[in-house]
Amino acid sequence: MPIYMDFHDLPDGVTAAHVAEMHQADLKIEHKYNCRGLTYWCDERRQTAFCLIEAPNEQAIVDLHQKAHGAVPQRIIEVNDTIVESFLGRIEDPEKSRNTKLNIINDPAFRTLMVVTIKKKSVRENGFETLNAALRGYNKSITNIVSNHNGRIVEEKSNTYLMSFDSVTYAIKSALKIRELHNCVITPDLEFKIGISAGIPVTKKEGIFEDTIKRAGNLALIAKEKVSISNEVKELYESENQNNAIPNEIKSLNVQEEKFVVQLMEYTEEIWSQSNMTVSDFQNNLGYSKSKLYRTMMSIIGKSPNSFLKDYRLNEALRLLDKQNSNISEIAYKTGFSSPAYFSKCFQERYGMLPSKYMKQIA
Repeated sequence: MPIYMDFHDLPDGVTAAHVAEMHQADLKIEHKYNCRGLTYWCDERRQTAFCLIEAPNEQAIVDLHQKAHGAVPQRIIEVNDTIVESFLGRIEDPEKSRNTKLNIINDPAFRTLMVVTIKKKSVRENGFETLNAALRGYNKSITNIVSNHNGRIVEEKSNTYLMSFDSVTYAIKSALKIRELHNCVITPDLEFKIGISAGIPVTKKEGIFEDTIKRAGNLALIAKEKVSISNEVKELYESENQNNAIPNEIKSLNVQEEKFVVQLMEYTEEIWSQSNMTVSDFQNNLGYSKSKLYRTMMSIIGKSPNSFLKDYRLNEALRLLDKQNSNISEIAYKTGFSSPAYFSKCFQERYGMLPSKYMKQIA
């Protein structure tokens, strides 16, 4: 049967004990609805609760909750139990709670997520073996760093890591260690881009932690030399560390900057493959004058609109080249370049090698 996670926005005055009572009420009659309650998370401070339930469909969960205690969820999404465990650390009740009669669990599902992307800044002839060896070394070191800071690697794909932490402080300490690792091991052809955000597992989106993953990924994408974090992460860090300032290696965005990045990335993802795109299209969509758009992007991202779009396309082109499923002409047009010749020119300027030669090197 499918597994679902639901979200309850708790009314004022509802405690972890009350949630435990509701969970017990569910367990008593769950068989009538062909459901099986696996566990739940409760956060008294944020007034949220999340149930993990095996059920035939979403309606069965609604009917179960309605009959057991009347507290129907605000949202239900289908999830993968392995992914849930990677994010939240468990898919069953904690050991310490099993011996208590009421099984009270005051364990928040709120998590701090970090995205680390290792990008190629340049490529050199006969340097691929060294580059791949460096990537393997980084992979092992990053895994150890995250584990040592009570974190979990949820996914690793194409040199991009998605990690989950219970604590903002551990996430930031882990990010600084990873950044230090890169600074200690000189690898001029690679750059590390790190973004950190925080949030709850179930929102209006279809995927678990989808909003938070997206924000962390965007922050990593726009990160310059420093680790990029959301304003909420900054406030949580200061709260956890008695108002101590964020380390200098961290760059926090304010609320307006975050809003701009969300708008920019949503629009970029929509149009980046269209070769007729101009800066004017960015201006019109984002509602910025040409000069204000330039100043804002230089301040937050360190790139002009034209440079940002070109780099975005080149990153996508490099990803497609690595897959080795398309020829250069196909990749050029897929990624919004006006011609294969112009694409080859831009690629060589960015990475120091023609794409045709790059394809031969990785073949």
